[in-house]
Order: sequence, then structure tokens, then C-alpha cells
Amino acid sequence: MFTAWRMNRLRQVIRAHRILALAVTVLVLSVGIAGAALFQPWRIFTSSSVYEALPATPGSASIPAPVSTSLPTPLPAPAAPVTPVTPVILSSGTFESQEHVTTGTARLVQLPDGSYLLRLEDLASSDGPDVKVWLSSLEAGGDWFKYRSGRYVDLGAVKATHGNHNYPVPAGTDIAGLTSVVLWCDRFSVAFGSAPLT
Repeated sequence: MFTAWRMNRLRQVIRAHRILALAVTVLVLSVGIAGAALFQPWRIFTSSSVYEALPATPGSASIPAPVSTSLPTPLPAPAAPVTPVTPVILSSGTFESQEHVTTGTARLVQLPDGSYLLRLEDLASSDGPDVKVWLSSLEAGGDWFKYRSGRYVDLGAVKATHGNHNYPVPAGTDIAGLTSVVLWCDRFSVAFGSAPLT
């Protein structure tokens, strides 16, 4: 009875103040739509996977069979410097959770052409808006607000919440002193997780 009386009273107030009720309704809907666009709460329930292999190593060229000639055998040429033909892991570390549960391994790799690549292996994290992969000069873990105050290199948006991903390090980047990898939500300035590079 009391509830029915309150509902009738509410209807009377709305009828008496239709313009105000319409304005309040539009305002509530606008705030709800803006909040949904900003926070994207449905991403709590979404995930994606990408599985990339390490870039292929250059194939070795076939060496032609020697041809018999009557000319004297020339002196051997000086040995060329040896360059690695496979990727070399320079440093690696295991992810630790910060704002979101995050697991997997980060590896800083030097490719045979001398370029650098960050590889995330067996990554498992949460989805979120505007999540980036950073190389950072600051220690992994702890208070995530610190990461903006250190030196960092933004390697772009995380490719997926799960899997094995490759992120090329821009040419000319000084990797000295970059001691951690951070999955950074740029929109809200929080670290989902981080890994030391040792």
C-alpha cells in the first residue's frame, strides 16, 4: 500500500515537472554512455590471443661445388667477422601482477641483423582500454604511479591478452638502463603487470 502510494506520488511529480524530468533523464543517460565509453566495463569479460613465432633466421646460401682449374690455388681470403645467425636473448624476466593478474615471460632479444625485439611469451592478462607495452628504466613491481616519472619506450598497443607476441624496438633506441617491461593502461595511468629484465 505504502509502495503504491509512493509510486503514484512519483508519477504526479513527473507529470507536474515534465521538462525537469526529461532533462534529468537525458543527463543520466549521457553520463551513463560517457562512462561506458571511457571505462569500457565489458572488457572485464573479453580476451584475445595472438601466437607469433620469432622472426625467421636468414637461410644459409648454398655453396657451389669447387671447379677444377689448372690455375694455381689462390691464397685464402681473411676470415670474415662471425655474426650470430640466430636470435640472442639479452635479458628476461617473469611478469608479476599489479592492477590486474598478469603472468608470462618477457625477453629482450637481439636479432641477427642487430635490431632488438621484445618478446612476450605465455602472456596471460586482462583486457582493458588503451593498454600499451613499455620498456622502462624503473624497477618492476611496487607502486605503478612511478612509471611515468622514469624513462620509457612505448612499443605500441598490446596485441592480445594472451599468447606469444613480438614488439620491435625502434631503431636507434638506447636499451642501456631499460630494466623492466610494463603493461601500461595509458587511459587510467595504471600498470596491469610488469617484468624485470635481468
